[in-house]
Amino acid sequence: MIIAILGSITAIAVLCWLLFTLAIYALPALGGVAAGMWAYQTGAGLPGSVLVGLVGAGLVFGLAQFLILFARPMWLKLAVALAFVAPAAVAGFHATHGIVKHLMPSETWQTVFSVIGAVAVGITAFVRLTSMAPPGPTGQTPASI
Repeated sequence: MIIAILGSITAIAVLCWLLFTLAIYALPALGGVAAGMWAYQTGAGLPGSVLVGLVGAGLVFGLAQFLILFARPMWLKLAVALAFVAPAAVAGFHATHGIVKHLMPSETWQTVFSVIGAVAVGITAFVRLTSMAPPGPTGQTPASI
């Protein structure tokens, strides 16, 4: 019985680590799946739709990286970051809800903990995404900008 409890705790920890690690890839995955489904429905077949989906996901992630690194207006960088954070937060909500619905009977507390999980995953995705951007130019003080 103790081994089962420790195994369950380890499985939950691994799933949470995986969720936090892969949260920033929710939007590219969504774009890749949408492109792959479109390609399949237009007659590309399974290999062609998988290829289109992979290329679509790569393009979404690459375009976002390009915009975060080279866009000058801060509002554009923030919009790109929020476009990545929103699907990650939704994924965090549903992942947390899937775990807590087996642990507590109250739907109110399930929702409360799911929202807390969504906020935690959203913040983590935002921090990971903004840490990819390089710092500002060195040697400049705020007065010289």
